[in-house]
Amino acid sequence: MATPSATASTHGARDHARAQEGTRVDAMPVLPASGWPAPPEGVAAGDVVWAETVAGGNYTHKVLARGTELRLTDLTGDACAHLLLHSADRPWERLNAADTVKVLWNAYLGEGHLLLSDQGRVLASLTRDSSGRHDALTGTSTLVRNTERYGDGTPQSASPAGRELFKLAALKNGLTPRDLPPSVSFFQGVRITEDGSTEFTGSAGPGGTVTLRVEQDVVVLIANVPHPLDPRPEYRCGNLGVLAYRACPTAPGDPLWDATPEGRRAFLNTVDHLTARGIA
Repeated sequence: MATPSATASTHGARDHARAQEGTRVDAMPVLPASGWPAPPEGVAAGDVVWAETVAGGNYTHKVLARGTELRLTDLTGDACAHLLLHSADRPWERLNAADTVKVLWNAYLGEGHLLLSDQGRVLASLTRDSSGRHDALTGTSTLVRNTERYGDGTPQSASPAGRELFKLAALKNGLTPRDLPPSVSFFQGVRITEDGSTEFTGSAGPGGTVTLRVEQDVVVLIANVPHPLDPRPEYRCGNLGVLAYRACPTAPGDPLWDATPEGRRAFLNTVDHLTARGIA
């Protein structure tokens, strides 16, 4: 007769679960975030509000206050951070990838680029970038595509699709699939060739970072999954570092505010909106 496992009873399962308290693995949130061992230079540990390592094929989400800085790090050279932003209390105002490239006359994300909503306001600005391999044109992977390519694209599979993970992250913030527009992605690049086709340029290697400055309260959704144009036959995606800390929103006098006429107008639209609501 087989010996019952330690978790065969409710009490056994409870004792086993409690014994895991304090266990650390490579990919998990740090709680509280102020316990993160290496805050950025000049940032007090108490100002860190989000510290997490997101495994490849996983997702995360958080509501961040205006002025927060969000730093993403490609820890292995294989991360791909697909990102969506929604206004925190007005989810119908959300990232518009088309306007983000059209209004700013630039299809390629990089330092100084603004992530715009469809109402001409700034949701976040990209203040630092050491990777240079990003994409605002392709969006994320889908259930159909991953099923065709990897055999499965459901969230519980070994090859989850980005849109399926976005659905879960959205649900936990009161959003539905209809609230999910095309995303932008960081750390896996795409270029448009002379004949108009897309060219996948891949990663800049491990250690690349981007820092976003949040310009109004936003819901952040991130799916860390392979880029849809990644030509490698296997599902490969590495750990993503996520760190957020209190800072200040962009203000008049900041070089980013006046970098372009289009950007200045977007910041003015944003502050006008927030001022009318008594927020700025």
